[in-house]
Amino acid sequence: MADSEIEAMTAVATALEDLDDNERSRVLRWAADRFGVALTGSRRQSADRIDTGESNLSDEDIAAEAPEFEHFAELFAAALPKTNEDKALVAAYWLQVFGAQDRWPSRALNVELKNLGHAIPNITDALTSNMKKRPQRIIQLQKSGNSRQAQKTYKVTHEGLVYVQGMLSGANSQ
Repeated sequence: MADSEIEAMTAVATALEDLDDNERSRVLRWAADRFGVALTGSRRQSADRIDTGESNLSDEDIAAEAPEFEHFAELFAAALPKTNEDKALVAAYWLQVFGAQDRWPSRALNVELKNLGHAIPNITDALTSNMKKRPQRIIQLQKSGNSRQAQKTYKVTHEGLVYVQGMLSGANSQ
């Protein structure tokens, strides 16, 4: 290895040293995204392995592994989403896994979030952000109408389901 690589590794190790596991995970994912590097190799936690697209679990397996929650508030509290994009994803997960809805309109998410006092000012932007992730966490299935405010129907992808499972296990909370 060149000296510059060792210096970079030392700088990264020093920068990550005082961060907790969740913070380290976020910083490393950001760096991989920023520099176009795929995260591969062994993982200590299966949720990390799944989050990087290395999962062989079906959507049904993921749903079966989900902890039981009687109310959306319990799921939300367990996941601890911090960003609007993660709040939208957790609400979508609730509708899809616990509400047994294989597709849902965006307004249904904000209804759930408003009940908890966590309404998102622009739910479409939060969903679009999840759709721009690679791999996509949410996909748009249908759009009714031509305007920007047209009724849209969405679905949480396998990767989105796994990402929320990681949030529930504390592996990738934002």
